[in-house]
Amino acid sequence: MAKFIGIALIVMGIAGLAWGGFTFTRTEKAIDLGPIQVTRQSKKTVPIPPLAGAAALIVGLAVIASVKK
Repeated sequence: MAKFIGIALIVMGIAGLAWGGFTFTRTEKAIDLGPIQVTRQSKKTVPIPPLAGAAALIVGLAVIASVKK
Protein backbone atom coordinates (compact mmCIF):
# COMPACT_ATOMS: atom_id res chain seq x y z
CA MET A 1 0.00 0.00 0.00
CA ALA A 2 2.85 2.41 0.81
CA LYS A 3 4.39 1.75 -2.60
CA PHE A 4 1.10 2.73 -4.28
CA ILE A 5 0.93 5.96 -2.24
CA GLY A 6 4.54 6.76 -3.16
CA ILE A 7 3.86 6.24 -6.87
CA ALA A 8 0.71 8.38 -6.67
CA LEU A 9 2.64 11.19 -4.98
CA ILE A 10 5.36 11.03 -7.63
CA VAL A 11 2.80 11.21 -10.45
CA MET A 12 0.96 14.11 -8.80
CA GLY A 13 4.25 15.93 -8.18
CA ILE A 14 5.35 15.59 -11.79
CA ALA A 15 1.90 16.68 -13.03
CA GLY A 16 1.92 19.68 -10.69
CA LEU A 17 5.32 20.77 -11.93
CA ALA A 18 4.46 20.18 -15.59
CA TRP A 19 1.08 21.96 -15.74
CA GLY A 20 1.16 24.34 -12.79
CA GLY A 21 -2.60 24.10 -12.24
CA PHE A 22 -5.86 23.18 -13.91
CA THR A 23 -8.84 25.01 -15.38
CA PHE A 24 -12.49 23.99 -15.33
CA THR A 25 -15.69 25.48 -16.70
CA ARG A 26 -18.67 26.05 -14.44
CA THR A 27 -22.23 26.64 -15.69
CA GLU A 28 -24.44 28.79 -13.45
CA LYS A 29 -28.02 30.03 -13.70
CA ALA A 30 -28.05 33.79 -14.07
CA ILE A 31 -31.81 34.29 -14.45
CA ASP A 32 -34.67 31.85 -13.85
CA LEU A 33 -38.08 33.27 -14.83
CA GLY A 34 -40.27 30.19 -15.23
CA PRO A 35 -39.79 28.88 -18.76
CA ILE A 36 -37.09 31.45 -19.50
CA GLN A 37 -33.67 30.60 -18.15
CA VAL A 38 -30.38 32.32 -18.76
CA THR A 39 -27.15 30.54 -17.92
CA ARG A 40 -23.58 31.68 -18.03
CA GLN A 41 -20.31 29.83 -18.15
CA SER A 42 -17.28 30.93 -16.23
CA LYS A 43 -13.79 29.52 -16.28
CA LYS A 44 -12.06 28.94 -12.97
CA THR A 45 -8.34 28.29 -12.61
CA VAL A 46 -6.82 26.47 -9.66
CA PRO A 47 -3.07 27.11 -9.50
CA ILE A 48 -0.69 24.52 -8.05
CA PRO A 49 2.42 26.12 -6.58
CA PRO A 50 5.70 24.65 -7.87
CA LEU A 51 6.80 24.16 -4.27
CA ALA A 52 3.83 21.85 -3.65
CA GLY A 53 4.63 19.80 -6.76
CA ALA A 54 8.27 19.47 -5.76
CA ALA A 55 7.32 18.52 -2.20
CA ALA A 56 4.94 15.79 -3.43
CA LEU A 57 7.67 14.44 -5.72
CA ILE A 58 10.27 14.36 -2.93
CA VAL A 59 7.90 12.77 -0.41
CA GLY A 60 6.86 10.17 -2.99
CA LEU A 61 10.49 9.28 -3.66
CA ALA A 62 11.14 9.05 0.09
CA VAL A 63 8.15 6.72 0.56
CA ILE A 64 9.29 4.48 -2.29
CA ALA A 65 12.83 4.40 -0.88
CA SER A 66 11.61 3.46 2.60
CA VAL A 67 9.49 0.50 1.45
CA LYS A 68 11.24 -2.77 2.22
CA LYS A 69 11.11 -5.43 -0.40
